[in-house]
Amino acid sequence: MTTTTSAGALGQSRVFDAKAVREIAASLAMIEGPLLPILHALNGHFGYIDRQAVPIVADVLNLSRAEVHGVVSFYHDFRGQPAGRHVVKVCRAEACQATGGRKLVADFETALGVALGGTTPDGQVTLEAVYCLGNCALSPAVLVDGELYGRVDSARMQTMLAEVG
Repeated sequence: MTTTTSAGALGQSRVFDAKAVREIAASLAMIEGPLLPILHALNGHFGYIDRQAVPIVADVLNLSRAEVHGVVSFYHDFRGQPAGRHVVKVCRAEACQATGGRKLVADFETALGVALGGTTPDGQVTLEAVYCLGNCALSPAVLVDGELYGRVDSARMQTMLAEVG
């Protein structure tokens, strides 16, 4: 079964392809500790890890589906469905919370019409929580498509959202 979705911000194909999953997994299966490198490669190729990839990776590595699923679900960078064209990550760590992070999250949720972890209906923006961007001195911090911003307030948030569409 093939599922297609729109292209992502990083140019991933976003089309599930069982043959490609098996080829990627097989190409990395012989390295030491291959599961994480395979999952990163799949995430990089497709932009997410389709649930249909789990049994294929399990088969290639002779692991149970539960073992593969457990690793996929444990790490926050592995998502089970495509992200929006743009990914906005709002820091939820203590320093950012102390400088207005809770209000900032609420402002993002209101402006985008989605809760943390959600993607706008048009597929433009995915809003995610992250727990420390290492920018505590300039909190609250936000990461937009990999670019770090500090001292983000409601006005700056509106400017950022206008730029991503």
